[in-house]
Amino acid sequence: MTPTRYNIREAILRCRRGLFDVGLFSLFINLLMLVPSLYMLQVYDRVLASRSVETLVMLTLVVVFLFAVMGGLEWVRSRLLVRIGNALDERLQPAIHQAIYDQALRRPGATSTQALDDLATLRQFVSGPALLAFFDTPWIPLYLGVLTLFHPLYGLFALAAGILLLALAAINEACTRGLLKQAGAHQVASRDETAANLRNAEVLHAMGMLESVKRRWQSQHRDSLALQSRASDRSGVLTHLSKILRLLSQSLILGLGAWLVLKAELTPGMMIAGSILLGRALAPIDQLINGWKSFIAARNARERLGQLIDSEAPSPPMPLPAPKGQLSLQQVCAGPPGATVASLNAISVDLKAGEQLAIVGPSASGKSTLARVALGIWPSLDGCVRLDGADILRWERSTLGPHLGYLPQDVELLAGSIADNIARFGPVDADAVLKAAHLAGVHELILKLDEGYDTTIGHGGTGLSAGQRQRIGLARALYGEPSLVVLDEPDSNLDESGERALVETLVRLRRLATTTLVITHRQRLLAQVDRVMFLDNGRVTSLAPPSPAGGARLKGTVSSARVVKQVAGAGTPSSQRAPSGVAPSNPLPTDPPSSNSSRTPR
Repeated sequence: MTPTRYNIREAILRCRRGLFDVGLFSLFINLLMLVPSLYMLQVYDRVLASRSVETLVMLTLVVVFLFAVMGGLEWVRSRLLVRIGNALDERLQPAIHQAIYDQALRRPGATSTQALDDLATLRQFVSGPALLAFFDTPWIPLYLGVLTLFHPLYGLFALAAGILLLALAAINEACTRGLLKQAGAHQVASRDETAANLRNAEVLHAMGMLESVKRRWQSQHRDSLALQSRASDRSGVLTHLSKILRLLSQSLILGLGAWLVLKAELTPGMMIAGSILLGRALAPIDQLINGWKSFIAARNARERLGQLIDSEAPSPPMPLPAPKGQLSLQQVCAGPPGATVASLNAISVDLKAGEQLAIVGPSASGKSTLARVALGIWPSLDGCVRLDGADILRWERSTLGPHLGYLPQDVELLAGSIADNIARFGPVDADAVLKAAHLAGVHELILKLDEGYDTTIGHGGTGLSAGQRQRIGLARALYGEPSLVVLDEPDSNLDESGERALVETLVRLRRLATTTLVITHRQRLLAQVDRVMFLDNGRVTSLAPPSPAGGARLKGTVSSARVVKQVAGAGTPSSQRAPSGVAPSNPLPTDPPSSNSSRTPR
């Protein structure tokens, strides 16, 4: 079952019951905070006046009991905040993970896991002591009211001290907000650059680039530290000033109380209790100032998360039946996400279920872009890609994914066993894993590994050669016998035996009626497909069955630039060339067959 994805506002609203309970506990805790002052009042004004030991013992027992109750309430409140933080984390995780991967698709190469750190910052703020100051601050009028009952001057003095500390808190916010936000942005950029550099550690080491990259990172890091230092310096001055003012206020109220006692307007017990109450009344404001940096960090994290996930998610489309593999590209114009110029222009092709199409062309002709658009990874700028008649972008991806197979140019395996990777990290169906491995012709290769299908590999396929990774990635693409398979340069790291196995895979896919798109320049693979599409500069220059001569198995590769030039009609006026999507009248020229060819042309 797909977990519900909440935005920030919805997730917080879902926690309102727990926050209400925390507020209720805070009410009783703050009422019990009056106990020390009242105890002091009774000791000075009643016990010392009556010299009654029994009264002192009873008052002490009551105070011990009430303090135990207050300690229990504090413990429950802190545990409740931890649970609220965890619940907030669990509700936001699905949306954040989805947003991170959506961002990776929209902006390839600009991926960042900063959102997960922001979520941790938000959770720690909700679970930590800084938030308690916000629950205790609303009860400051309670202490001011009790002080006013002692004497109006006490109330006025406490109100003036509270206003002064609140003004310091506001100044602290105004002075540090912008600096901390800039420092956070620099820190995020520095962290992302470090992650990118680590992914290219071998290149940096091999070409002696590490020192240059390190100096660049240090420059960014110094900027972040400078901004944080300026914010900390300003906040430190105001924090120490607020602490001094709070301690000074507690001392001055004692002097005020003594003057009122001398005038017989206050009792000694009220004088001492008033000082304690004032300290308790000002404590939440002091906590706000001390914890302001964590509050700013949580607010910035919340803003970044809001920008990432708070946009209204489209409603999930109605489930469609399992696709059979009929693929249609209708005047598709597309390019990488964020590109302003299309790298594919007016591509049209219809493939029946089970049909195989090879895509050939020079570098940067749009082959990989076409592969991603055909799978719905990248949206088209114009036109439409339809699978079984439905717009491929309107399919629910979690439902459609198992029916698609994709082998990209750069195969990335994940940390885990080979069986887990082939099974796409779902429940491992041993029969399906073996069937995919046999279909990809990689079963014997896997058995030669130390632990066979249970061999554990690291991130990116650490421990395997490039060819092994590519062949295991092919098995992953074929897991579950998908209806549509797209193979982007599946032979780039294969030796002769691997290429022969790939040819057999294409034959097996034809028997299974699996629609297949394969990007390749190998003549041996081109001989297996139903049609060959030639791309040049993002346009189709030819779309035709392979020529009869192409049925022979040839060694080596075909020069894509040369083939495109030939098919485009070298020496033929452009007005006489076949339009996009129309087969040329001349067959595809090919290299002469090798002497050891024994395949009968189809």
